[in-house]
Amino acid sequence: MFLFRLISFMFGYVNILVRGENLEKFLNMAASRGIYLWDIRRIGENELFVKTRLSAVKPLRHIGRKTKSRFSFRGREGIPFVISRIRKRKSLVIGVVFFLSGLYVLSSFVWFIDVTGNRRLPAERILETAAEAGLRVGTAKLMVDQEKVENLIRERIPEISYVGVSISGTRATIEIAEKTIIQKEKLQPAHIVAKKAGLVKEVLVLVGNPAVREGDTVVPGQILISGIIPHPEEQSGEAGSPDGNQVAPPLTIPPAYVHARGVVRARVWYEGYAEVPLLEEGVRETGNSVSRACIKIGSREIIFSGRRDIPFTDCRIEREVKKPPAWRNLSIPVELISEKYYELEKYREMRSRDEAARLARLKALESARSGIGGPVRVIEEQAREITLKNPDNLVRFRAYIEVLEDIGMEKTFERPGS
Repeated sequence: MFLFRLISFMFGYVNILVRGENLEKFLNMAASRGIYLWDIRRIGENELFVKTRLSAVKPLRHIGRKTKSRFSFRGREGIPFVISRIRKRKSLVIGVVFFLSGLYVLSSFVWFIDVTGNRRLPAERILETAAEAGLRVGTAKLMVDQEKVENLIRERIPEISYVGVSISGTRATIEIAEKTIIQKEKLQPAHIVAKKAGLVKEVLVLVGNPAVREGDTVVPGQILISGIIPHPEEQSGEAGSPDGNQVAPPLTIPPAYVHARGVVRARVWYEGYAEVPLLEEGVRETGNSVSRACIKIGSREIIFSGRRDIPFTDCRIEREVKKPPAWRNLSIPVELISEKYYELEKYREMRSRDEAARLARLKALESARSGIGGPVRVIEEQAREITLKNPDNLVRFRAYIEVLEDIGMEKTFERPGS
């Protein structure tokens, strides 16, 4: 059946509405003469809808005269009719040909270059080296020697152990792997200082001189573990000749300067605040959305995906525009635009005081937790309502979270005289 429909579409077929009192005779005569009709449907008492190939139209006219039936065309399908429509719109065909030719020409150039795998090396340095080897935006793909680009990048940038260049469509990808460099331990001295205020609970010194102890309150920037270790005992002494007439000056031993290491855990408090209205009005998204994509050539937009009309009265629009980069002094007036429309609605929500208090408490605790960074151990969480003499439409909560966390961070310093 599919093969028959395909052949019919290639040679063309028509939809015919037949009217007359001898419709059965019309069908029998068509069948006896080998004329194939399909999708036969009786619409009314004296009306019949059929489909037939274009080559059968002339014999059917003869049958219609003999059976005193009249028929009218209700549709023409197939390649012959498509060609006929195209001939009537030569300017459109020429425009499509030019457009497709332009896309083909543009697709033979490299318009985008991506660098992947770089962590320490800047992408600009790699792109500059690739440009020297002939790989730059606007270069014809046939003119790019991928092996030459790879060799030059590997030669100019010794920090790279592997480089591969691939081109797919209009995008070139430079994939690299950086050499693993074992860095020597930093010799620059450093303190461990407090990055936030708290009450010291535990001090563990690995390297350095402890500057605080358990129970001390510290402020941000205060030294917790010093990188300056004084000599345990400043040595001084007297020395002289056997007769005791000459005395040597005291000897001062300088302190040691180290890169301090250790852990200082402290009790830290975080505070959060939230308020929730009893009557809330505003605008929110309904969850419905539609998308569409179009190509803009000059000032004309051609929609090739999605709906032309937006069914939302009020909506939020996310718009993304992509266009090929300028090549030398040539700017291509083509833009690929993708839009997404999110439906908005006005809402009015009335809450009880208990419901508003529960929501405000959760929001206050969430606000307090948002300030916590890194692994911590929560000691206590509490939230209380803020009551006013003249309560209004708002329910207010303030939350406090007590945690135990490492508050130390490294801060380097220079040795005296360096």
